[in-house]
Amino acid sequence: MSVESWDWSVRIFDHVDVHASDYAESVRFYETVLAPLGIPKLAEGDDWTCFANLNVADRQPATQNLHVCFYTRAKEQVDAFHRAGVEAGFRSNGEPGYRDYAPGYYAAYLLDPDGNNVEALYRDVGNIGHDASPNLR
Repeated sequence: MSVESWDWSVRIFDHVDVHASDYAESVRFYETVLAPLGIPKLAEGDDWTCFANLNVADRQPATQNLHVCFYTRAKEQVDAFHRAGVEAGFRSNGEPGYRDYAPGYYAAYLLDPDGNNVEALYRDVGNIGHDASPNLR
């Protein structure tokens, strides 16, 4: 199997849990930055909030040194993700733009309240995975 032959529409994670040191602030962060990506808050309990496949939980110790990347369907979503986070007072960890990682890799980065690196990525023409089905399976 190679990078070129992998079916990039295959979903490999069911969900990711992030434990938050400041639960309310972490929920605010993810609610703010995921909205431009079309990822809604779907459910919540006393100490957890579900954003589709990402759960934020009021648990200790807090998750640290995590890098999580969200798929987008357009460069404009990457821009909106970053703008929403910065305008809400969250820290940028890299403005929107093409990266040297690979051709067509357009991304932006924000730090969540616990310092986890949260990325929004658009795979533009020329990037492996660009032609993946818009309906991930």
